Amino acid sequence: MKDKLNLLPYAGTRPSLAGPPTRFERGAAVIGRVTLGVDAWLSESSVIRADGHFVRAGRELMLGPRATVHIAHDVYPTLIGDNVTVGEYGVVHACTVGDGCVIEDGAVILDGSELEADILLTVGSVVFPRTRLAGGFIYSGRPAKPERPLAHGELAERRDRLRGHIRATDIAPARDDARRNFDSTVFIANTATLRGKIVAAPEAQVYYACDLDAGSGEIVIGARSNVQDNSLLRTGGGRIVIGMDSTIGHNVKLAACTIGDRSLIGIGSVVAAGTVVADDVFLAAGAATAPGQVLLSGMWVGSPARRIGDLDDAKRKIISDTIPTYCEYARELARVQAAAAVVTA
Repeated sequence: MKDKLNLLPYAGTRPSLAGPPTRFERGAAVIGRVTLGVDAWLSESSVIRADGHFVRAGRELMLGPRATVHIAHDVYPTLIGDNVTVGEYGVVHACTVGDGCVIEDGAVILDGSELEADILLTVGSVVFPRTRLAGGFIYSGRPAKPERPLAHGELAERRDRLRGHIRATDIAPARDDARRNFDSTVFIANTATLRGKIVAAPEAQVYYACDLDAGSGEIVIGARSNVQDNSLLRTGGGRIVIGMDSTIGHNVKLAACTIGDRSLIGIGSVVAAGTVVADDVFLAAGAATAPGQVLLSGMWVGSPARRIGDLDDAKRKIISDTIPTYCEYARELARVQAAAAVVTA
């Protein structure tokens, strides 16, 4: 692209920036119906993606490396206030975040949640869907619970500390050298990195800032399955096999494992080496498996993951509805990226 900023339209709508970002690092992407305030800092491989709904962020937003902001298709937008900081590998998904909030590294905020102003969400915490958090507190855990009120000046100190860390963090760019022979319907985002032997079936998708490293092994992605923004796949010399019609959510980490058909690996989850995920599994956001664990069909939560029951109709619908939605995202984004490549040429 002629413009060094990776700003991509979606369905004819381009991102709207109130002014030039303070920082827009390599591998960052802003897509679709995004309204972004002045003095934004978008670190390496950070993603703001507004395809199925809109994202509106205020002034002085700072996203750490591999932070992800997304929406819930036709259900929830994402609204972010002024002076919000999101740490490395944090996820803000289809929710409302008030002014001055500090979201530390690896924390996740899920659909329909509302964070009032001046909240500290600690490292690795998860705000469960449709939760409302009152301002002025520190929240921790999975699900995030109030730890204690913030002391005078504490939020500003933690904000300054996190922002200093973000400014000092640099992710070395990975070389994209995958051996590819993909069907024309496969979508690879323009900031995704693929290395080694990767096999992708028709309509498979790999989204923005994902990093897939097959090493001396192999990664296989089944038909219509999607690997969402900022997920990291590492085989360690083994194999990662993802079945058909499955979703690997944002900021997931997969080691050598097998994922069955029609399964969903939730946002921020970690799947350990040797894990076998059967067909029709819903692994909740922020969950983690133990090495060699076998997940039978059903709903799994926690760390290490434990089965809490069969999939209800609502969970099955989430899994099934995600597939055509993401296939449509991919078709439009592939068209946009092809057009951008022509302009650059």
